[in-house]
Amino acid sequence: MVWLAVFLAVLGAFFLAFGAQRQGSAVKADMGGLSLSSRSALRLIRNPRWIFGLLLLAMGMGCNMIALVSAPLTVVQPIGAIALVITTVVNSKDQGITLNRPTVVAISSCVTGSALFVLLAVNATVENHNVEPDEELAIVLLLALTVGIFGTLAATLRHRMGAFVYIIGAGVLFGFVAVLTRIIGRDLLDPNGQFLLNVQWYSVLAIVAAGGLGSWFVQSAYSSGPPDLVIAGLTVVDPIVGIAIGITILGELRPDVPAVLAVAMAAAAVVAIVGVIALSRHHPEVAKRRKDAARELRGGGGPEARSHTGG
Repeated sequence: MVWLAVFLAVLGAFFLAFGAQRQGSAVKADMGGLSLSSRSALRLIRNPRWIFGLLLLAMGMGCNMIALVSAPLTVVQPIGAIALVITTVVNSKDQGITLNRPTVVAISSCVTGSALFVLLAVNATVENHNVEPDEELAIVLLLALTVGIFGTLAATLRHRMGAFVYIIGAGVLFGFVAVLTRIIGRDLLDPNGQFLLNVQWYSVLAIVAAGGLGSWFVQSAYSSGPPDLVIAGLTVVDPIVGIAIGITILGELRPDVPAVLAVAMAAAAVVAIVGVIALSRHHPEVAKRRKDAARELRGGGGPEARSHTGG
């Protein structure tokens, strides 16, 4: 069952990669680097490219949901790093971008670290079929606090938040969504035959709130950064949050895990995280945006400054 879940997670990564690239290019073409607003969001839902990307993302999420119900979080979550490679290749061809060596090394670091983590996690985790009500409630309360923090940041600092902050926020929120998706899926499949009656209303509400805010963060990140950077952040931050919850609250880590295996898992995670940080600094599109911003400052300011001078 675990390897079937791995296959579905890989398939989902393909859908997510192409969906993210389609949506990212649509947001960039429609908004030109401006902050996401309610008006621009309404334009996006009429954009065929964005809608197609949404359908692909939905298919990818469907595959990932089945995988989450079929295997431990620590196995399924990191596989999404495969989407990073696909997104990077597709986006570079679509935008005519030539990848530099630091970008290739950063992507390799992300994928290698995540793949190694998956192989180690298969031998270090155990499924937790019975999630206690207090464990589920603890996750929801922690998510409510997280939504409150990131929601406040989005409301007060929306015009000053960069792509990387949006990526971190989306990764954290979707990490919680993955955990609750797995819990609800297990509730629906409970052999007691009560189906929806097993599902807690507050978990559903929490998924809706976190998924909505996380989606807004993703679209905002697309407007100020390349889609492969968005995917890189999500495929590293999302699993880290999910794995942390799986280990600390749901008890998915085996009690007899050798110390060397735990250290190796931590090292693999660090390699993946360093890859994301490097990608956020050296990606050609990010570097171009940085140079354009510096050029505008040397030229006497950005579009706002020029508008005051009649330019």
